[in-house]
Amino acid sequence: MSDTKYDSVLVGWTEEPKYNDEGQLIAWTVKLKDNELQDMLDKYLTAKTEKGGGNVYLTLFMSKTGKACARVFDPNSEAAKENRAKRKEAVVDDLPF
Repeated sequence: MSDTKYDSVLVGWTEEPKYNDEGQLIAWTVKLKDNELQDMLDKYLTAKTEKGGGNVYLTLFMSKTGKACARVFDPNSEAAKENRAKRKEAVVDDLPF
């Protein structure tokens, strides 16, 4: 069993990608229902701070089997929390002046 932790969740329905005449990927469509969009706003909205926030991050990608997929970043996932903690630890003020 894998101990891999993910910071995102698969979402929506993704159509097959469209390619140009040279075989280059040009686009694909992700369809989200109104309740899926509302779930994203309720569950996956990033925290608002003075620097920004209040975003939902979608990533379009190709799976290992070549299928087009979409995922949404989950800022409340264990992996995201661990990554934030690591970034905080990495911020060290070692300027020479």
